[in-house]
Amino acid sequence: MIVDDHEMVRLGISTYLGVQPDLEVVGQAENGQQGLDMALALKPDVILMDLVMPEMDGITATQKILAAWPQARIIILTSFIDDEKVYPAIEAGAASYILKTATADEIAAAIRQTAAGESVLEPEVTTKMMNRMANPPQPALYDDLTNREREVLQLIAQGKSNQEIAETLFITLKTVKTHVSNILAKLQVEDRTKAAIYAFKHGLVKEDQS
Repeated sequence: MIVDDHEMVRLGISTYLGVQPDLEVVGQAENGQQGLDMALALKPDVILMDLVMPEMDGITATQKILAAWPQARIIILTSFIDDEKVYPAIEAGAASYILKTATADEIAAAIRQTAAGESVLEPEVTTKMMNRMANPPQPALYDDLTNREREVLQLIAQGKSNQEIAETLFITLKTVKTHVSNILAKLQVEDRTKAAIYAFKHGLVKEDQS
């Protein structure tokens, strides 16, 4: 099944695959929502999935298809190779990831391999995934802050004193001091100024707030 918002892409791939003795295009969808509905209705062996489409993008469609039908084999066929597309697509459960610069023979081969349970990844995608495994992203320190600590941090960044924070949040001065101490420890900074800088740097508070 082919899911792509460009009719010429769908027609071109469908025409080529149509002359392959072992391949048959059972459906074509022009957006992710149609792709989701069609995939669950037809249960094709392999789904060719574009990424950037109206109504529902390919990553969301992939997630929803696999949530409802875990056995689905999905190939991402796209023009994009940037991290913001590659990692979410693979994490969504796509079995293969190839580019639209691939030849028709390469796309057909990827379909056969994916149907057989293999994964076909663009060489650059393989490199990205290997690098990510070797250097996994570290969780942001601010993820450990509670909602109240985030509120206190925002007020610190606005230049509020402990007394002003206590009055703003209707909590005791002692509680504020405890929150400040916890914030400094969790963010691994020495003082309020560095905590404020951290907040601005990570977009936890807008610079025009006063």
